[in-house]
Amino acid sequence: MKILYGVQGTGNGHIARARVMHRALKKRGVEVDMLFSGRPKDKYFSMDGFGDYQAYRGLTFVTEKGKVDYLRSAFSNSALHFRKEVQQMDLNQYDIVLNDFEPITAWAAKKNKTPCISICHQNAFRYPVPMSGAGWLDSQLIKHFAPSNYHIGLHWYHFDQPLLPPIIGEHHGSSHDENFTLIYLPFESLDDVIELCHRFVTHNFICYHPDVKEQCRLDNLDLRPLNYAGFQNHLDSCLGVIANGGFELPSEALSRGKKLLLKPLTGQFEQVSNADTLEMLGLATSMESLDAAKVRHWLDEEKAESVRYPDVASPLVEWLLASEWHNKDNLCQSLWEQVDFPSYVSQID
Repeated sequence: MKILYGVQGTGNGHIARARVMHRALKKRGVEVDMLFSGRPKDKYFSMDGFGDYQAYRGLTFVTEKGKVDYLRSAFSNSALHFRKEVQQMDLNQYDIVLNDFEPITAWAAKKNKTPCISICHQNAFRYPVPMSGAGWLDSQLIKHFAPSNYHIGLHWYHFDQPLLPPIIGEHHGSSHDENFTLIYLPFESLDDVIELCHRFVTHNFICYHPDVKEQCRLDNLDLRPLNYAGFQNHLDSCLGVIANGGFELPSEALSRGKKLLLKPLTGQFEQVSNADTLEMLGLATSMESLDAAKVRHWLDEEKAESVRYPDVASPLVEWLLASEWHNKDNLCQSLWEQVDFPSYVSQID
């Protein structure tokens, strides 16, 4: 079987999940070509494991100071260029297309009638799961931004729906606590993040941000350029994580038993829903803005309990290779039976 794997490249969470799936596919001997869209190729980092991957313009959203700018997003995307990228895709050599909310490969698969299997957190919102602030446009984006024949939705809890647990890679370092908080707020102004950290002079912070080009130290704040291996090491050893409301980083933090403070991207219903859901489950604290009072209270909270999620990638690859894509009930059930929640989460009906 030969697979084209399309991955949304605007956020690093999709890429982190793709790393895990790519390794599982290669381990099983599957031939995989990777395609990323949403940012220029020179803006990706730590991509060595993907081999000779392709990078396309695709479609993306523009953000500024922690908020989606829909007007600038509209002007930054070109429908004509996107259509050209779709038409140029040659899928004749591929048996299936795997898709992580990536529009070019999804629409090319639809055009060429190639089976397309979507694996992403966004698919969870096709089901009655907790949602906050979702409007008509949001539901249309979920359904039509990257259309596919089969949908695998990922979430932190099953909510009695045919979903899978998060796809998390193995972390080889031991998870332990050192005296610092890890910050990853790529959609927030770096100046705002620095100002926030300097309010807490007795606490140490390490912040990874796309605007940081060289590592430097500003009093109690260590600023780092984006780097996958370095970030994973600090995720293993931090006291807690302050992040936006994506899916993959909170999943990795939960599996390591790190307490979470989330500031979702304003105007992005998925991130707002994620933050509200984790707060409802008792697995995170959220804030609408970079709120110093919220941060102070969160810093004083006790250590979190870990959520033990199983290896999802390997059985998911076996399910893909079996080609019985209409039936995922056994896969879902077997994986959720292996999840070990803290006691205060496991009682949810």
